Amino acid sequence: MSPVKASPTARERARAELTREIKEEARRQLAETGAHGLSLRAVARELGMVSSALYRYFPSRDDLLTALIIDAYDALGEAAETAIAASAKPRVGWLAACHAIRGWALAHPHEYALIYGSPVPGYRAPQATVGPASRVPLAFMGVLRDAVAGGDMPAGDDGAVTGPGLGGALADQAAAIAALATAPGAPAVPAEVVVRAVIAWTQLSGMISFELFGQFVGSFEPADALFEYAVAHLAAFVGLDSAPSRARAPIR
Repeated sequence: MSPVKASPTARERARAELTREIKEEARRQLAETGAHGLSLRAVARELGMVSSALYRYFPSRDDLLTALIIDAYDALGEAAETAIAASAKPRVGWLAACHAIRGWALAHPHEYALIYGSPVPGYRAPQATVGPASRVPLAFMGVLRDAVAGGDMPAGDDGAVTGPGLGGALADQAAAIAALATAPGAPAVPAEVVVRAVIAWTQLSGMISFELFGQFVGSFEPADALFEYAVAHLAAFVGLDSAPSRARAPIR
C-alpha cells in the first residue's frame, strides 16, 4: 500500500502563499521595468515586507530571476505538451504546439521576453534552468519520434527530406542530437530532420518575437494569417507534410 502523503502544515502553506505573492509582484515589475530593473527591495516594499524577511525566500535577485525563468519555461513547456497530447497525428500536434506557444507568449509577453529576449546583464542561468528550458524542444522531438514510429516520416537518413547533405561538425552535432531524440529500440529520427526542426524552432521563436516587439505593426497586423501560413510551411519543411506523397522542395 502506498504511504499516505502528509498534508502541508500551516507554516508550509503560508510560505508557499507568500512565495507565490513574491513572484507575482516580481512579474509585475518585469512588465514595468524589465528584468534588469528587478529589485528585491522594491518587491519587499510593495508587499509591505522588510528586505531581510524577503531574503529568507530569495537570497538574491538572481535567485528570484531563476525562479521566474523556471516558472516561465515550465508553463510554456506545459502549453506545448498539452497541445501535442490532445492531437491525433504528429503534424497536427506540431501545428497545435506552435499555436499554443504563440498563445502563451501573447498572454505573457514579459515572461516570454525573460526567457527568449536579451540576456539580463550580470545574470548567469544555473543548471537548474536546463531541464525546464528543454521541455519545448523535447516536445517537438517527441512529435518527430511519433512521426517516424507511425510511418508518417521515413526512418534513418533515406531521403525523408531533400537538399544539401550534412557534413563536418554539423553532421556530428546532428547525429548526437538525433541519438538523444531516438528512444531505445525505436526507429532513428533522421539527422537532417533534427537539423530542420532546430531551424524551424528558431524561425518560430523569431516570428513570435517579431510580433511581441511590434515589428509587424503597419504590415502583418494582426499576424494570425501570417502565423498560420508560416507554421504550415515549417511543418512541411521539417517533413511533416500534409501530403506525404508529394515531393518536398529542397533547400536552396
